[in-house]
Amino acid sequence: MDDDAVPRKNARIDSVPEAMKTTLPCVLMRAGSSRGPFFLREWLPAADEARDQALIGAIGASDPLQLDGLGGGSSLTCKVAMVSRSSQPDCDVDYLFAQVGVGQRSVDVRPNCGNMLSGVVPFAIEQGLIAAGPETTTARVYNVNTRSRIDVTVQTPGGHVTYEGDARIDGVPGTAAPILLNFLDAWGSVTGSVFPTGQRIDVIDGVQVTCIDAAMPMMLVRAQDLGVTGREKPVALDANAPLLERLEALRVEAGRRMGLGDVRDSVIPKPVLVSEGEGPDSITSRYFTPRKCHASHAVTGAIGVTTAFALPGTVASGGGFAPGRHALAVLHPAGRIDVQIELVGEGDQAEVRSAALVRTARKIFQGELTLPRYVFPAADDEAEASTARAGAAARRPIRLVVPTAEGGGNDVMARLVAARLAQRLGQEITVDNRPGAGGSIAAEYVAGAAPDGRTLMLGYIGTHALHPALEPLRYDPRTDFEPVGLIGASPTLLVVNPRLDVVSVPQLLDRLRRQPGQCVYADAGRGSPPQFAAELFRQRAGLAALPGLHYRGAAPAIAATANGLAQIMFPSLFTAQPFIRTGALRALAVAGTRRTAQMPELPTLPEVGVEGVDVTQWYALFAPRGTPSAVVEGLSQALREVLSLPDVVARIEAQGAAVKTGGPRELAELVESEFTRWSRVARESGLASEAAGRWLETVE
Repeated sequence: MDDDAVPRKNARIDSVPEAMKTTLPCVLMRAGSSRGPFFLREWLPAADEARDQALIGAIGASDPLQLDGLGGGSSLTCKVAMVSRSSQPDCDVDYLFAQVGVGQRSVDVRPNCGNMLSGVVPFAIEQGLIAAGPETTTARVYNVNTRSRIDVTVQTPGGHVTYEGDARIDGVPGTAAPILLNFLDAWGSVTGSVFPTGQRIDVIDGVQVTCIDAAMPMMLVRAQDLGVTGREKPVALDANAPLLERLEALRVEAGRRMGLGDVRDSVIPKPVLVSEGEGPDSITSRYFTPRKCHASHAVTGAIGVTTAFALPGTVASGGGFAPGRHALAVLHPAGRIDVQIELVGEGDQAEVRSAALVRTARKIFQGELTLPRYVFPAADDEAEASTARAGAAARRPIRLVVPTAEGGGNDVMARLVAARLAQRLGQEITVDNRPGAGGSIAAEYVAGAAPDGRTLMLGYIGTHALHPALEPLRYDPRTDFEPVGLIGASPTLLVVNPRLDVVSVPQLLDRLRRQPGQCVYADAGRGSPPQFAAELFRQRAGLAALPGLHYRGAAPAIAATANGLAQIMFPSLFTAQPFIRTGALRALAVAGTRRTAQMPELPTLPEVGVEGVDVTQWYALFAPRGTPSAVVEGLSQALREVLSLPDVVARIEAQGAAVKTGGPRELAELVESEFTRWSRVARESGLASEAAGRWLETVE
């Protein structure tokens, strides 16, 4: 490549407005077992919305095959790293990670990615943000997503980054230079102590266990003490019901001793079976999540296992390690994870000062990335932009953001309304699915969008009442939106997979009480109506355990229930009706106080002895705060006209919902009353305090 074709360090493209930049400097890297473009933050548009549009165009997110971008049709190849000089006094660079959608125009900056992290320091050195050392370079990275600090060590012989070396990681062909990731916030981060019980071995029901909090609270058990080798395949361990029951009983007591309270419905501590490795510097691990054996191993779990392996006096202790650095390995069903441990002190005074995971990275290319113009709906000519600012934005496309995945009740409702609303307004309306984080990804996006009438949201009880009632979010459902109008409502049902072989709620409760923890429910993400209803049901029915599987929307959750991956779900009738009609799901009750006209034979939960579970799902249209009142009223009037059309009413009712109309004032009052009601329920039931523990999915 000619020098002129390579972007200069810290280069910017300032000759055109940010929203119109279609050529950006870019470095494509394989980092760990992931791949994606790396950008200096200043190379991208400053505004979050324009930045996200650029990332969508870079990856080609709109297409599942991602033919028009750098993505590879997998979430592992739809990742983006954005790097800048750090705003933190003790860090060298800031790293903002973004997960871009596959087949959907979405950008999620909530999670972190340890794999992409492995490319941050090599990239920062080559872009001039960090000075390279003569042999190795260690830099401190501040992860903006999780507000955590990580020391990263890369190989820089002669003051230059090298990607060549002898390190190998599973899932990546060949070898490369080792990159060490040392997570500094790992020790006692949950319980306040590496050994939260105060000792390195506890005896529970005659079995020795080690309770440890190092990157992840865990309970370690010798596999042989539970009658297995610890080298079994995950499917064999999952099929060993007595083992799982014994492991869970030990875990529950370990959680109590670790100060975590009643963990029967919690994902922590994680139970881990340990056994001998292939040599003095390795240990074999089978990591549970917690009721299913992991197909490979969590990276955070590897830190805890190697910590217990390196320290004396634990059930996992190796042959004794002197103070200093040690290269250790965790052997798991899919391969191995290499970890470098630094020990200080000896005997009972020994401590792990650092635990660094070994990753590798490779720069694939560096050059200029050309973005398609269609990802910048705001990048029209200045005359059109001026017209929009003057109030004629209605002639340009409207984006209707949906907080759930394609195929669910919200998505179906949004597409039905969008098609007829577009005809009424005489302009294009595109549906933009942005699932994840209980709908807060979509809600935050719309709350921060330009208030010009071109960005709307299909909000519902989950985004504007339930989820905000459970935990603090980065938006306020009452003040960050302009209510446009109510659309409809649908009752919530209790449904089961027919293979569960129960035909009534009493039969289901008997099954759940006799076999606690054996059945799981599926939900549409934290704070979603299916999760809220399931947790209320568990609590009000007095169930000891009812674990949940959390999905990015109702569509994948109900599919999982129909396929038997979960046995129970609380979907809306709007979502569940097609599955009930075909026999793929069996409805047992209405999660409310009134029977539904579509299924009058179906009893309510109070009728079968379960009080206090009354979740009616409603759907409505919202605009960003500050949208002019004339625009809001025009949209509201058009929506009311659409909802008065007989064919629209018939189609909504045929799907299991009822049309419910109301203008901006009525919708604002509904949001206020629903938020107040569910905040009280969450507080009085204790569900809000539980949200930060049992309900949140752990990213492994």
